[in-house]
Amino acid sequence: MKKIILVFFFTLFGFWMHSQTSIPSPEKFLGYAIGEQFTRHADVVRYFEAVANASDMVTYNTYGKTNERRPLTYAVISSAENLKNIETIRQNNLSNVDGTKPSTTPKVALVWLSYNVHGNEASSTEAAMKTLYTLITEKQEWLSNTVIIMDPCINPDGRDRYVNWYNQTRATPYTIDQHATEHNEPWPGGRPNHYLFDLNRDWAWATQIETQQRLKIYNQWMPHIHVDFHEQGINEPYYFAPAAEPFHEIITPWQRDFQTQIGKNHAKYFDKEGWLYFTKERFDLLYPSYGDTYPTFMGAIGMTYEQAGHGRAGLGIQTDEGYILTLKDRADHHTTTGLSTIEIASQNATKLNDEFRNFFSSTIANYKSYVLQGHQDKIDALIELLEMHDIQYGFSSNAAIKGFDYTSAKLVKQTTKNALVVSTNQPKGAMVTVLFEPKTKVSDPLTYDITAWGIPYAYGLEAIASKTLVPHTKNKSNTVTIPTTNPEGAGYIARWNSVKDAAFMADLLRHNIKVRFSEKDFTNGTETFKKGSLIISKSDNRTLKNYDSTVIEIAKTHKRNIVAAASGFATTGVDFGSPEVKLINNQKIALLKGSHTSSLSYGELWHFFEKTLKYPITSIDTDYFKSIDLQQYDVLILPDGALSTYLDKTTISTLKTWIANGGKVIAIGNAVEAFVNKEGFDLKKNVANKTDQDTLGNKIAYDQRERESVKNFVTGTIFKTKIDASHPMAFGYTNHYFSLKLGADSYKLLQNGYNVGYIDIPKAIAGFAGKDALKRLKNSLVFGEARIGDGNIIYMVDNPMFRAFWEHGKLFLVNAIFFTNSNKFRI
Repeated sequence: MKKIILVFFFTLFGFWMHSQTSIPSPEKFLGYAIGEQFTRHADVVRYFEAVANASDMVTYNTYGKTNERRPLTYAVISSAENLKNIETIRQNNLSNVDGTKPSTTPKVALVWLSYNVHGNEASSTEAAMKTLYTLITEKQEWLSNTVIIMDPCINPDGRDRYVNWYNQTRATPYTIDQHATEHNEPWPGGRPNHYLFDLNRDWAWATQIETQQRLKIYNQWMPHIHVDFHEQGINEPYYFAPAAEPFHEIITPWQRDFQTQIGKNHAKYFDKEGWLYFTKERFDLLYPSYGDTYPTFMGAIGMTYEQAGHGRAGLGIQTDEGYILTLKDRADHHTTTGLSTIEIASQNATKLNDEFRNFFSSTIANYKSYVLQGHQDKIDALIELLEMHDIQYGFSSNAAIKGFDYTSAKLVKQTTKNALVVSTNQPKGAMVTVLFEPKTKVSDPLTYDITAWGIPYAYGLEAIASKTLVPHTKNKSNTVTIPTTNPEGAGYIARWNSVKDAAFMADLLRHNIKVRFSEKDFTNGTETFKKGSLIISKSDNRTLKNYDSTVIEIAKTHKRNIVAAASGFATTGVDFGSPEVKLINNQKIALLKGSHTSSLSYGELWHFFEKTLKYPITSIDTDYFKSIDLQQYDVLILPDGALSTYLDKTTISTLKTWIANGGKVIAIGNAVEAFVNKEGFDLKKNVANKTDQDTLGNKIAYDQRERESVKNFVTGTIFKTKIDASHPMAFGYTNHYFSLKLGADSYKLLQNGYNVGYIDIPKAIAGFAGKDALKRLKNSLVFGEARIGDGNIIYMVDNPMFRAFWEHGKLFLVNAIFFTNSNKFRI
């Protein structure tokens, strides 16, 4: 009997040993140890697949694809027993989010580890492979009460852009000299995704395909802890929690405290190894669209870990302090904090579950309901965002409300019907508060990002924040009536209110449909139309086969409620043939890119034209821009960037001649600076007045310089801007616009041009602005047009395309391209 038992025991032991030894280490699978090479994304995927096939503690899933068709993946790691019951664990965790159901959740902690959101911060994906292997071969005891969701690479396109460049460029053996090519990435670098967006600023706005697909999975799990692994400059050692001030006031004392507990656990390991680190500096928890703040506002302990290195470090680099920082070092540090996070989660699994449930069951919001009204396209765009975040909404029915009015900044009373209502009385109430609050409380103006982002301002909606719950129902009927063809009529008219109208226009132009727009208000039949309305006349398109049916099909595609006009004769205002009804040119657009331009700004524009407007552009690199013939283009767009040093005297002269012959330049953000004080461009800066400090010297103490400098800061602040709604650049807008100002640069009002948007008396509606910066913004330009000969230049001091989330600003760009100075038609 004993012999049978021993045989059985050794057989089981043998099976267990075989299962462990069959799990391939990264070194065995890749053919090199972690830190000796950068691993291509495809090989990372292959390694995770191999481990999942070899272990009953890992499942590996694909949740989408990038723009360049690389897979987006995540692994679920836990004990074999937990994985057998993983759907029950997941569903029970979601009952904690609901808050209304009794807690039946096993005391299992959910930890989500996100790697490589910035492609050239590439040590983290290497660490992900090492963390996975170490966890399931050496730390299995932690998995009995934890489930790990591991995304080994959030940004595969950016990572491969960096890794492929580095592998092609580096010396063999690698060099540690900071000046070596392998330590100096070319524009645009590997940090952003395909469209050159910073995915770590996109969590809340979800403009990018990677974010949109990831959020679906994130909301299916709702982890208790989320870590975002990053890298920073080569001379900073390692940063981990707790975070820096300002913390958003919605963050709970538990979330603050547990960050510190996690940080102390990391410190224990770093101190043992003699590794340097810092905490409580630089990386705050305010702006909601980061990989640490978004999870925090969704109830998790959200954290950023920052390892020295970044794209400069390569396989090894000598720092300014004289030591050599290697990829192996960087991967080891990230592996240590990843494992330490899982360890402390395992030690506190019950507490994490309890506090997670408490987060969703408590009500701490000042405002209970946000009531929004506006054009249906803008409401629909907001609803699309809400649904991506699983945020509940409804519609009012003759509700009398009292609350803070976003437009007037006053308390108002009014009755609303069919208004969109978003309440904080729901599981995602904390996130609703953060996204919609009229003015975020900023405890410290020295923040890492913008300090204002209010959804009503960003989407151009009228809104009231109420301290009481506003009754609402789920459904609202919203039908769009598309007319049938009207071959006997004079044409069709479409109103101009949103970017969706612009996409409709762009589609018409792509189908060679000629389109006009009106510079005057008019009435046709019984319908009244504002400036900017589109007129698609039979006269302009009489030689086009199937003109009527094509227009109707395009209108159906875009869900546009166009009006069939029996006659071009206006009841009031302009007729179809009026000189004030101008033909829209099918513009040939050039977009500058490359060194001296901001890759982020270029990416915002590239993404807008390809994904939103779906209108062709030609990207031209700064390497050869000065040698091209601009005569084949109608519009040149200059993204934000340091173009003052690139656009030299000769180039400015060439641009001026091209503009005078009918060309159009649109300068965005800091690109505007290149035209200051240049003859014929009508642009000057507002300069601060001299002070005693200028003449007597700076007496501010060394340790107070940074704090004192905030007087000159504008850190992503919302200002109410006056708009000349009669100007074509402002068609579709009212006499005011809430602009997100990203810096304190201030320009004088144009003397001879058109001041389309400007700030007269500066007052920060939301966000931080220093007192000295506010003084300089008095009577300052926001949007302007200057005529030069037959052409014009558009100044966009504030970037309306910023991160693609400031929806209300995008129509200014379209108007600038197609409507301003519309005297040229390319045959």
